This record gives sequence, structure tokens and C-alpha cells, in this order.
Amino acid sequence: MKLITVRDIMTPADRIAMISPYATVRELINLMNTKGVRSVIVERTSENDAYGIVTYTNILQAIYSNDGDMDLLNVYDVATKPMVQIVPDLDIRYAAQLMINQKIKHLSVTWEGRLTGVISMTDIARVLMEEAKEGLESSE
Repeated sequence: MKLITVRDIMTPADRIAMISPYATVRELINLMNTKGVRSVIVERTSENDAYGIVTYTNILQAIYSNDGDMDLLNVYDVATKPMVQIVPDLDIRYAAQLMINQKIKHLSVTWEGRLTGVISMTDIARVLMEEAKEGLESSE
């Protein structure tokens, strides 16, 4: 297995859907629908703040389980924060291990305090599937 780093497969920051923590959940849902994504990164409010993440699970829990109103709830009410961070040059095996151990599906990729990307369990699974496919083709 060749070395693959987080940087090799992450979604770069300029392609990540982001939202203000002060936006309403309705605005969040509309952004997710428009961008065709299942998770959105929550922006920091200051240099010392942490990035957060909101997924469909967070939204469904807030709206249906807790009987919330999407016009009265803000993103900061439903976000998971702080988001677990890793560096871009980390081997994806360690990223996968961290996700499994922490029972999370996304990691923020930061360098010198700035968001450079996001990596998901799906990104890592794609690499695994590609390796499995290559192994089959080379054995035929």
C-alpha cells in the first residue's frame, strides 16, 4: 500500500460549503440543498474560535427529536463544535483510525490555524475501493 496523505484526497477549503454560526437552520438547509451536500462547516467567529460542523443528523435531532423550529434555531444551536482537526501531511490510515476511535465521519484539515480542507470517511473509503479494484485488475 503506497503512502497517501490527507492532502491527497481531502476536499480543499475553496470547495467546502461554509455557513455563519448565526444563520438560521432554514438557511442552512437551503444551503445544503443548493450545494448538494450532507454536511456544512461552521465558520469561526474569531481567531481563537474553533470550526464546527453540521450534518443532517444534527438537524434532524434538533427539529424532530427536540421539537425545534428551523426559523428560531441558529446554526450554533445544532452544530458539533469543536471539529476534530488534523494536518494535511498525515497518512490517511491515521485519519481513518482517528475517525473510527472517535466515532466521527469528518475531520477538519488545518495548517497554522487556517482551514485548508476537510476529509471524510467516504473519501478514505474511495481510496480503499480503488485499491481493491486495482488489485483485482492486476490479478486477472
